[in-house]
Amino acid sequence: MEDSRQPPISYIERITATYAALGYPTYKWHHAQEPPAIAERTKNLSESKVGLIATGGIYKSGQVAFHYRDDVSYRSIAADTNPNELRATHFAYDLAGAREDINVVFPIEAIKKLHDDGYIGEVAENFFTCMGGIYSQRRVEKELAPALVERCLEEEIDAVLLVPV
Repeated sequence: MEDSRQPPISYIERITATYAALGYPTYKWHHAQEPPAIAERTKNLSESKVGLIATGGIYKSGQVAFHYRDDVSYRSIAADTNPNELRATHFAYDLAGAREDINVVFPIEAIKKLHDDGYIGEVAENFFTCMGGIYSQRRVEKELAPALVERCLEEEIDAVLLVPV
């Protein structure tokens, strides 16, 4: 049987080429001087409220779609949303797979199944999504990331699954 798997994608090369094709200046990749501080778990996942943050430009039908240039807004999507109500818009990846099955970039059904199977204690009331490929690192650091952290703390989410695109 022939191996049909695709080779790994060189993310940095692909994004650099995408930005160049869009006429952006050469992207300056941010490399942290120190690793980020990661909080230690205080509970098992089976006792935790788990949320989701995805960068695939997902939004619910009726919400405003993301735009491509430095959109640092985010959308809150209720965890009980029907996946058929979800849409994707993004400039840096092929949307065909997401439009066929939104779970490839926003695994809403997988998180519910993890709960149903007892792997996680509780599903957060809301999941969050934003646009990946934001050119302004400063705006991500100063605006978007703090807003998402604040929402997760307000909703008492213990752990977050981060889904980059």
